[in-house]
Amino acid sequence: MAKYRSHSVEFKRQVAQEYPGGETLHGLAKRHDISRNLIRVWVEKYEAGAFDEDARAMDLIQAYEARIAALERLVGKQALELESLKGAVRSGASPRSGPTSAIAGPPASRSRGDAS
Repeated sequence: MAKYRSHSVEFKRQVAQEYPGGETLHGLAKRHDISRNLIRVWVEKYEAGAFDEDARAMDLIQAYEARIAALERLVGKQALELESLKGAVRSGASPRSGPTSAIAGPPASRSRGDAS
C-alpha cells in the first residue's frame, strides 16, 4: 500500500470550497479521511488562487500530451512507409514500361551486322 496518497486538483478545490460553506474542519477531515492541517493548506492555496493555476497547467499538459500522441502516430506511419519503400528498392522493382508477359519476353537486341 502506498505510504502517501495523492489527490486531484478538483478534489482539493472541492474540499476547500466546502470549508467556507459552513463545514467544520473536523467534519471535513472525518468525511474525506484526511488531516485537518492538510485541509487548512488546501483552503489557503484555494484562496490564493493556486488551484486555478494548477488546473490551467493540467489542461495545458493534457493538450501537449494529445499533440505528442498525434505526432508519434504520424512518425510511426511515416516510418512504415519508409521501410516499405526501402524494401521495394532492395527487391529491384522492374520498370513498368517494358512488356510483362512471360511469352513475349524482353525486346530483342539488334546485332551489329555480324549476323548474315
